[in-house]
Amino acid sequence: MRDLMNDIHPKVAIAPVVATDNTALVGLDIDRTGYDSLTFVLGMGTLADVDATFAVLVEHADDNGSGAAGSYAAVADEELVGTEALAGFTFAADNACRKIGYIGGKKWCRITVTPSGNTGNAPIAALAILGHPSVKPTANPPA
Repeated sequence: MRDLMNDIHPKVAIAPVVATDNTALVGLDIDRTGYDSLTFVLGMGTLADVDATFAVLVEHADDNGSGAAGSYAAVADEELVGTEALAGFTFAADNACRKIGYIGGKKWCRITVTPSGNTGNAPIAALAILGHPSVKPTANPPA
């Protein structure tokens, strides 16, 4: 058996929320300092609306947006592992997970989930899994 726990550092990217309309769920700023890899993992509960779709966008920046507005930009496809289309989902993804990786060189990343056609309850959460740490083992509990 191999240990993964001491090689990863999970952070909340989108705190568990129930989306009831088409408002975008903009994730928290994820600082990649000290880690060479990042994967976003999305988890859904029972999605009530029978025609809703959920688009995923990964963005990155040199700073966390506390400075000039618009510091985040969409990540180019070649800097993603997987695609935003595969990370997206529809109403049929009850109790499912999706994932997308980032291999770009920016310090900060975030994920956004944008519902479309959603008028029901859509429980969604996302974690940022930071990996390949410069210092091991990683803290437990994660800070």
